[in-house]
Amino acid sequence: MFEIIRYTADKADEWNQFVARSKNGTFLFNRAYMDYHADRFSDCSLMFYLEGLLFALLPANRRDDTLYTHQGLTYGGLIMTSETTTERVCQLFEELNDYLRGCDIHHVIYKPVPAIYHQLPAEEDLYALFITCKARLVGRDVSSVILPCRPVKWKRDRHYGANKARTNGVTVELSDDYATFWRILSDNLQQKFGARPVHSLDEISLLRSRFPENILLWVARSGKGEVLAGCVLYLCGQVVRAQYTSASLEGKRLHAVDAIYDHLIHHAYVDAQFIDMGTSNMPHSSDLHASLIYQKEGFGARAVCFDTYQWDL
Repeated sequence: MFEIIRYTADKADEWNQFVARSKNGTFLFNRAYMDYHADRFSDCSLMFYLEGLLFALLPANRRDDTLYTHQGLTYGGLIMTSETTTERVCQLFEELNDYLRGCDIHHVIYKPVPAIYHQLPAEEDLYALFITCKARLVGRDVSSVILPCRPVKWKRDRHYGANKARTNGVTVELSDDYATFWRILSDNLQQKFGARPVHSLDEISLLRSRFPENILLWVARSGKGEVLAGCVLYLCGQVVRAQYTSASLEGKRLHAVDAIYDHLIHHAYVDAQFIDMGTSNMPHSSDLHASLIYQKEGFGARAVCFDTYQWDL
C-alpha cells in the first residue's frame, strides 16, 4: 500500500535529492526549474512512499478535472530509481487512480520521459499505462536526434552552409549574451508564427543563473564580432538538447546555424550519447514544419517520438 501525498515547498530538498538519484529524471524536474512558472499552473505534483521510503515522484499540475504531467514541461511522467519494479509500478497506478478519483479528477494527460533521457531502462510506467490504466495515445511529437558515435552523412547543402560560414569568417563560441540572442529569436518567431519564445528573457536568465552547468548559449559571430545566430542548449545527462536555435537575416545569409551545428556535433559534444535537436511539428498535430525538419535531418538527425497518453477515471 502506497502513501500518496501532495508536494509542498517544505519537501523541496527531498524531492530534488530523489530526482538526482533517479534513473529517468533530468534537471527539468528540480523544483528550482519547475517552480519558476508556478504562478501559471496549479501544482499537483505527487510523492509516493512505500514502507516509509520515497518510492517515486509525479510532476503534475491540475486544471479543472484533469491532471497533467506536466503542462509546463517538455516531458513528465513517473520519476523512478533503479530499484523500481514493474509489478510495483502497476500497483502504484492502481492506487493513484483511486487517489485521483477521491480528488474529483476525471482525466489524466500523461507525457512520459522519452527513452533517450533514461539513465537506465525506465518504461515500467508505459506498461502500467497499458495494463492498468487502459490509456490511449492522444499525441505524438517528432523530435530529431543525432548519435555522434554513429553519424549519418550530412546532406550536401548542410556541408555547403558550414563551409560558406567558415569561408566568411564566422566563428562559434560560448556566450552569456542572452539579450542579443533573444532579440534575434523573438523577431524570428514573431515574423514566422506570430509567437514568442516559451521563456521570456528574464525567465531564461533566471534559469541560467540557477543551472549554469546545464543551460548554455552558443553563438555564431561575424568577423566583426556581431552575433549572427545562437543555440541555447539544455544538458540533460547523456542528452544535449537544442532548446532554442535562431539566426538573424545576415546570419541566415552566411549560414551561421550550419556553423553552430558543425561545431556542436564535430567538436564540442562529439562524446555526447544523443544530440536532441527538438521537435518540428505543432504540438500534438500533423502540422509538420517540413523545412525545419529537412534542415535537422540534413545534419544526420533521425526521428524520436515524444508521446502523450490519456485515460479517464
